[in-house]
Amino acid sequence: MAPPIKVGFVGYGFSTKCFHLPFILPNEDLQVYAFLQRAAPPTDPSASTKPWGHCTVDFPEAKHYRTADDFFADENIELVIVCTHTHEEFVEKALLAGKHVVVEKPFVNTSAEADRLIALSKAQGKILTVFQNRRFDSDFRTLSYLISSSALGTVLEADIHFDFPSPSWITGWTSKDYTPGSGMAFGLGTHTIDQALHLFGTPASVTGFFRSNRGVESDIDDTYTIILQYAGEQKNLLVTIKTAVVTHMKDQLRFFVRGTKGTYLKFGVDPQEANAIASPGRAADDPGFGLEDPSLWGTLSTTTEFDSESQSFDAASKLFVGKFPSLPGWYRGYYEGVVQAIRGEAELFVKPETARDGLRVIELARVSHQEGRSVPWE
Repeated sequence: MAPPIKVGFVGYGFSTKCFHLPFILPNEDLQVYAFLQRAAPPTDPSASTKPWGHCTVDFPEAKHYRTADDFFADENIELVIVCTHTHEEFVEKALLAGKHVVVEKPFVNTSAEADRLIALSKAQGKILTVFQNRRFDSDFRTLSYLISSSALGTVLEADIHFDFPSPSWITGWTSKDYTPGSGMAFGLGTHTIDQALHLFGTPASVTGFFRSNRGVESDIDDTYTIILQYAGEQKNLLVTIKTAVVTHMKDQLRFFVRGTKGTYLKFGVDPQEANAIASPGRAADDPGFGLEDPSLWGTLSTTTEFDSESQSFDAASKLFVGKFPSLPGWYRGYYEGVVQAIRGEAELFVKPETARDGLRVIELARVSHQEGRSVPWE
């Protein structure tokens, strides 16, 4: 059995403790080895160090570095996970130091920056990947399965939502002028755009609409609609990606996908993020961690029976209809794939080029919004 891959974290806050550690700790092929946390260790380890604590208290056996130079100079670190608000500098330092890199989404602020780092990773012969964990959401795994199993036939329309009623974090968005990296398309849209690109590939054109519905006159979007149109064999496909902050619904819409043989309609949110936030920094090893409540399972309607256990024939519509059981959410699968890619056992699942294309979608959508036209993919 190969020794575990030594992991070094850049940052020790919300992202590290809620989005990464819970899904790394159960993986025997990964070792929590080091942290770059600028704060000094507390003089009294028993004292509270708010808001997210200190790595030396929670992981006393791991190495603690306070400077980037010292951290990246540690030759034992094999995989660096960048969990800070700014990414480009640390990704570059990690690659130049000969490390593999996982970087939080959004990758960087522009597709040009992404291209430069992708070229550097190839020159260094190191893996660079973006933490697109929403590919491992319960509902998205289910939708992917239904599409790959031809349950829906040829997909003609796909509405992909990440609506969030009155999120607390946008109260500080008071600036008027937009800069790349700001706004909800970067904050949440990088998840749903990635889902669309993963399912359907790059589009032929992009159309964008951006709004500020938080009571502030601003070019920084909190609400957006991005429409992807396709060409060739996919010329009839229309993909709509949306986030809204004014959305008074008990369970938010996630997917509305229609094909030649069926429709999948899904409300509600994968439980993994909420479970991780409830127990930050703890291993996500509970068997029920990624299981959706059956009340949130999506409705599958098909012209022919796809699943006899969940569907029944509806005489009025002449369709087979039922709540299709959601596959378990599995964010741990992201890091399982990273391990396999580092060891040469499997192709990298989340390629940085797809994350780069997601940034390009936002850039073209911004041009579309400003000029009032659909913009060809380039």
